[in-house]
Amino acid sequence: MSDDENVMDERPDSSGVAMPAMSNLDRKITDDFAEYTVRKDLVSEVKGNALVPSYVLEYLLSKYATTTDQESISAGVQRVCDILADNYVHREEAKLIQSKIREKGRYQVIDKVQVALNEKLDQYEATFENLGISRVVVDPLTVKNNPKLLVTGIWCMCMLVYAYSGDSKEVPWRLHRLMPVQMSHDDRENYVSMRSKFTSGEWIDLLMQSIGFNPDLFSERAKLLHLVRMIPFVERNYNLIELGPKGTGKSHIYSEFSPHGMLISGGEVTAAKLFVNNTNRQIGLVGYWDTVAFDEFAGKAKKADKALVDIMKNYMANKSFSRGADVMHAEASMVFVGNTSHNVPYMLKNSDLFEELPAQYHDPAFLDRIHYYLPGWEFEQIRTEMFTRGYGFVVDYLAEILHNLRNVDYGSAFERYFTLSSSLSTRDRDGVRETFSGLMKLVYPDGHATPDQMEPLLRCAIEGRKRVKDQLCRIDSTMVEVDFSYTRAGSVEPIAVHALEEDDYPELYWRDRPDEAGEAEPGEVETGEAETGEPAAVPTPLPSQPTSAPTPVSVSAPTSVSAPAPALSPIERAAAAAKEGHVEFGESQRGVTYNKLFGPYVAGAKRITIKDPYIRLPYQIRNLAEFLETVFTYTDRSDEVHVHLITRCDEEYADRQIDNLNQVQATFGTLGITLTYEFNDSGHDRSIVTDTGWLVIPGRGLDVYQRYSDNDWFNPLIRQQKLRRVKEFSVTYQRR
Repeated sequence: MSDDENVMDERPDSSGVAMPAMSNLDRKITDDFAEYTVRKDLVSEVKGNALVPSYVLEYLLSKYATTTDQESISAGVQRVCDILADNYVHREEAKLIQSKIREKGRYQVIDKVQVALNEKLDQYEATFENLGISRVVVDPLTVKNNPKLLVTGIWCMCMLVYAYSGDSKEVPWRLHRLMPVQMSHDDRENYVSMRSKFTSGEWIDLLMQSIGFNPDLFSERAKLLHLVRMIPFVERNYNLIELGPKGTGKSHIYSEFSPHGMLISGGEVTAAKLFVNNTNRQIGLVGYWDTVAFDEFAGKAKKADKALVDIMKNYMANKSFSRGADVMHAEASMVFVGNTSHNVPYMLKNSDLFEELPAQYHDPAFLDRIHYYLPGWEFEQIRTEMFTRGYGFVVDYLAEILHNLRNVDYGSAFERYFTLSSSLSTRDRDGVRETFSGLMKLVYPDGHATPDQMEPLLRCAIEGRKRVKDQLCRIDSTMVEVDFSYTRAGSVEPIAVHALEEDDYPELYWRDRPDEAGEAEPGEVETGEAETGEPAAVPTPLPSQPTSAPTPVSVSAPTSVSAPAPALSPIERAAAAAKEGHVEFGESQRGVTYNKLFGPYVAGAKRITIKDPYIRLPYQIRNLAEFLETVFTYTDRSDEVHVHLITRCDEEYADRQIDNLNQVQATFGTLGITLTYEFNDSGHDRSIVTDTGWLVIPGRGLDVYQRYSDNDWFNPLIRQQKLRRVKEFSVTYQRR
């Protein structure tokens, strides 16, 4: 495919809907799955301020805008917008809609409906979440055909009738018709057949576009990790945990992707709601949903009912649970997502990768039941440009396919070609097989793949379970380490699988096994020296410093040899080079870098305060990002560094300034550098203060470089500070 064919050339039509040029993949998708595809960017076009899941919107778009014709799409989008405007119930407009139903006699609404049995009257009654009405009588057959109405409710298109009888005890609302906003057609045979027309790469890109992302912006590994998020929808009783920074879309797929998934906000739930209510023997969420996800699951201060945790352990291990005399079975997968407070090296150095979990869940018996630990820190913060403007499956259609594929098991398909290490426990093997099976269903739904196609999926499956087991060995000393390797058929050489953080931070990952850490000095692996051979700026001594060399002092030869001083780490060597003094630079001088100017003075710091009133414009915020790169280079990655910025607010473009600062904050937060900022319009001085005792006074702040073209990626000045010319400026270094 040529670069020109990949360019998304936006051409607004008469309705204002941008029409991106179709790629070859888009053409292939719409040709083979014409009835079940939708242009993904249309969802944001129609959503507005409607708090409705994406699968509801795509269901409507699939009815009215499933086409590649520009005029038809525009008309379809307008039709969906009209339906939402006329029928979707906003909470603040509930009284108005109630009035419309009364005045017109009947009216169609889109709302989330939940049903309960009124035992006193022996009838089912519905509650409409946004419309704010309840006790609406529902026909038993409707409940029988849609049992999820009895649990947490489902989104429906409903025809409501107003019929006031004069009896004040009787509810005037009548449910004339209820239609769940979801597909029920099992198109699996056609889906599997059409898969053969796509290469593996094309199919993975199609799945990425189907969940809303532009595959061109993700690596092959990143795509595979995104697919792991989908495994709970295609695999029964799959237990997944994902912990990582905020804003990476951890919970989005479980609330927006499928009508077969349920996201529990806050991460707290009762045993009665999740498993079974002992009062009425009504089965809970695990009996009705394919996936039950716990949002905001992390939080050391959170408390969990020990009885609930015990039931969860049994269910996650045996697919069954008991409350009272009866033993019940269910197929719901369990997903736990939460935010981490620290970066990976910090957790590896001070605790473990499960450290954020509440104490009741930071339990080896519970964690050993997890099939896969998804490294949330490898997912980028969600940005607008990541979203696709191409075509993908209507999510509800894909969700229905995945729901029906849960009946298939491909967990042993790799055993013809690969053998797992004999040291793996039963739970290790189960975790690998479950993940592999899920990935096979997603990428090769017919179950047929070559050894070369299976191997990346197997390695991915092994890595996720290995991450769980390695951390368990830290938490529980009775856990035995195992060899996470596999052997190809016909070979005797095992192939080891490593977690990525194991290779990134070996001395921290195996902190209790120094022989595994190699010979690197502490800090050397994660720090490095960005500009080897470039000396730091040599300051002129301050007046208080002696300018002449001290007089040599004669000493007698030692009578014994003292032990050699311990070798300094690169960070300690850099810090030792810091000297008090004053440095001046002439106009247009080259060779000046932040590493030279500031590196030795921020080396080893954990708290840094920057005062610079001119961190407002985009290029000035880029300077801040480059300064943080220097901080990253000269500080220990297993420690977290707090950088606080005090600057002025850009009165004209305050929103842009805040957005840019927040983006820098999010980017470096994942690297262990916590950026905070405040606005102070009274300050004029510039300074950098560190908790290691240094005061740096840069005359121009960070704005030391002359302007250059920063929109040309072929320009080496963008990447090499030493090639840039500087303005005339000076820097003073003082010990505090």
